[in-house]
Amino acid sequence: MLGASSFLAATAIGTPALAQNEPQPDSATSKAAAEAEYRQLSSQVPQRAGDPGFDFALGIAALDSGRFGDAIIAFQRVLAVQPDNAAARAELARAFALAGDIDTAREQFATVVDDPSLPDPVRQRFTGFVRQFDRQIAGGGSDVSGFVDARVGYDSNINTATELNSIVIPLFSFLGPGQLGGAAVAQSDEFYDITAGISGVTAIGRQDRLFASVLGNWRDNFDTAMFDQAALTGTAGYAHSFANDDVISLSGQVQQFWLDDAGFRTSYGVTTQYTKPLAGGKALTVSGQWNRLDFNGDPLRDADRLSIGTGFVGKFFAANINGGTEKTRRQAGDHLSFDFIGANLGAEVPLARTIAVVGGIGFDLRRHDAPDPLFLVKREDERLDLTAGLKVAITDRLFLQPTATYSRNWSNIALFDFERWTASVGARFEF
Repeated sequence: MLGASSFLAATAIGTPALAQNEPQPDSATSKAAAEAEYRQLSSQVPQRAGDPGFDFALGIAALDSGRFGDAIIAFQRVLAVQPDNAAARAELARAFALAGDIDTAREQFATVVDDPSLPDPVRQRFTGFVRQFDRQIAGGGSDVSGFVDARVGYDSNINTATELNSIVIPLFSFLGPGQLGGAAVAQSDEFYDITAGISGVTAIGRQDRLFASVLGNWRDNFDTAMFDQAALTGTAGYAHSFANDDVISLSGQVQQFWLDDAGFRTSYGVTTQYTKPLAGGKALTVSGQWNRLDFNGDPLRDADRLSIGTGFVGKFFAANINGGTEKTRRQAGDHLSFDFIGANLGAEVPLARTIAVVGGIGFDLRRHDAPDPLFLVKREDERLDLTAGLKVAITDRLFLQPTATYSRNWSNIALFDFERWTASVGARFEF
């Protein structure tokens, strides 16, 4: 947007103030050439400053070489002599915008728009710039987006259970191996899964926004209702952008989770995150989260969960590492308390205009606080999760997504040692 104004101002606005003999770098000039041009012109400032044609060329060279402050001074000298020079005022607006002062940039562009000699196509373009600056000054307006994802597939272990039929419980070892019931042994089944979400953001100031989202999920197993699952999550929060584009946010979240059509767990908590944007669309994040977990009918599992994490977002991938603790609120449930650390890497790499490879890997390590009352040892788990699939664009908003996952949990307690894989195909619609 800002680069276009230079071309439009220099070509569509005729003005006799532009010196015909001065070399003027256009928008395609390399920064190295602009740097050389700026050095050549700046050496003549003591002798030629105040000449509108010279100052205009100097300002363009300063802009193209990234010297926004010098450009502003040069264009202001032009306007001091020729206050009606629309081209210089447009370039001054561009310089202020590139320097981060969008208020002054908006005022300068608005002045150019009022120039009666401005051709209509150029006036329309500059009017568009003014409207964009108005949106920025107001904070960006509001936006609503969402998605619906539906899939069907096969799951080798819907209850994440061991494949063993019997185990020895140390507390009752004198009785020999105990036979495990059906719910404690891995069960396979076909399933369908529907996930939908909607989110919105609205500006309450130039640097302040409110955001909210609702996410719902329903998973139904074809033959086994005992492990059907559903979840509903609501989030709302506030985000503040600093002058350097860093963002800090604070949000609250409530979630209800159902198992076999009955309430299983309610959680609520707060999350804070700091994001540092980097060049090329990359970003660094640091976050902290606290959650209260209430398990219906199982008060020994009620717990407080605290975690901190850091992440990096690249063009085609995102990675994060986090750690924390989940502590039960009753001493009798200490064997269910644990510390954890985890790492995740996810990627979406385009193969063609409409096809991308999607993949991910995650690792989670847990160490429990107290010995299990039946197995007489502190539980120790390590879990690996792998995901691979394709994302095929049918339209700009509709995607086909075949996906396969694999999970392996290693545990020193046989009851919690399991393996699981799924294969599914789904369609995702985004709006």
